[in-house]
Amino acid sequence: MKKVLGILGVAFLGGAIALGGYKVLLEKEQVIQQVSRPTMQTVKANYTPTVINSSTAPTDFTTAAENSVHAVVHVKNTAIKTVHNPYAQFLGQGNGTSKRQQVGTGSGVIISSDGYIVTNNHVIDGANEIEITLNNRKKVKAILVGTDNKTDIALLKIDVDYDLPYVAFGNSDHAKIGEWVLAVGNPYNLTSTVTAGIISAKGRDLEGNTNVDAFIQTDAAVNPGNSGGALVNTRGELIGINTAITSKTGSFIGYSFAVPSNITKKIVDDLLEYGTVQEAIIGIGIDNQVKDIEGVRIGSIESDSEAIKGGLEEGDIITKVDDIKITKFSDLKGQLTAKRPGEYVNVTVDRNGEFLVKNIKLTKKNTFVSNSFGVQLKDLTLEEQKALSVTGGAKITATNNKAFEYYEVGAGYVISKINGKSFLNADEAASILDKYTGNERLYLEMINPEGGIERYRF
Repeated sequence: MKKVLGILGVAFLGGAIALGGYKVLLEKEQVIQQVSRPTMQTVKANYTPTVINSSTAPTDFTTAAENSVHAVVHVKNTAIKTVHNPYAQFLGQGNGTSKRQQVGTGSGVIISSDGYIVTNNHVIDGANEIEITLNNRKKVKAILVGTDNKTDIALLKIDVDYDLPYVAFGNSDHAKIGEWVLAVGNPYNLTSTVTAGIISAKGRDLEGNTNVDAFIQTDAAVNPGNSGGALVNTRGELIGINTAITSKTGSFIGYSFAVPSNITKKIVDDLLEYGTVQEAIIGIGIDNQVKDIEGVRIGSIESDSEAIKGGLEEGDIITKVDDIKITKFSDLKGQLTAKRPGEYVNVTVDRNGEFLVKNIKLTKKNTFVSNSFGVQLKDLTLEEQKALSVTGGAKITATNNKAFEYYEVGAGYVISKINGKSFLNADEAASILDKYTGNERLYLEMINPEGGIERYRF
């Protein structure tokens, strides 16, 4: 027993000696450092986040729809077309001509309680009879008051024995990109159809369209039959007449175009007061060579024009008209189309970095071009009409028509009748000639510079 205890004592003593040697000779001192995380500072703010209920609509369209849907009508255009069949005579079927009825449909907007209706010119073009179907299903015959091919606006009139619902004109200059709008019309003969969208762009010029260059572009669905219908804001005010879509299929593919209400109202006022549109101009030529500017650069100014009298100069860059920003030519044309000759406008120009405001009197445009026929025409003065015993008429001022050149017809000749009919002015003559395609006969009666009458067939 003593032997066992001696062995354990030696073992314990050896272990203690070994441990003490390790502590002294081998083990390094360990320093434990306590690291505390910095306390995050908080700042109190007087901000209360707004919780948006995504289940509710961004705005209420019901009032605008209710105010406009009863004033938008269905327009039916019935035209009688003469069809030529060159083989009919050989088959003993008359003289080779026959009459066919052609029906077209569209929309219109009642703009007064006594029955004036705005629609597109292309909706009623060539109509022998125009029938209006009101929202209450009543059918009424309409008469054509006047039309303007350039803006594609036509004015109709119906007579009923009660006051009609109508849409009030809004100010299209105040319409903003991103603003909600409604398109009201009769697509595919589906009466009283309302679609919603936003204004995608303003002052839009369409490729291939040389007339209206100031469309309001929207993404509200517009299809065939909507033409002539209303584009209204959320207050139910008329800010445009739906006119065109760009589509490879003929149906809506995402955007549509409307003639602004300010232009429409001006056309209506002109048709009621003068029977024809009074086109206003500044009297300048545009420099299209400069592309990298925001505005419209004046390239030339007509001699002794109101533009010169008002202080405009070549090289000026037009940036505003009556506080409306002008970034491109379509903006300028849109503003001028909505104004009348004789009105004054404040034109802001950038002249070598200095912004100047000039008060300019607008004048009446009296020179028009038929691009398809290759002729430039000018209105006759009242004295010229009296001397030539004509009403209306148009004087040729320049031409690149090869047939005219062959017959030595040029500047100084006066076109007095087209297809046996008189016309009011050079604008109307140019519009008629622009429709000439070469597939139908065209007859011109002209007065040469010596006063003789000459007739030509094309």
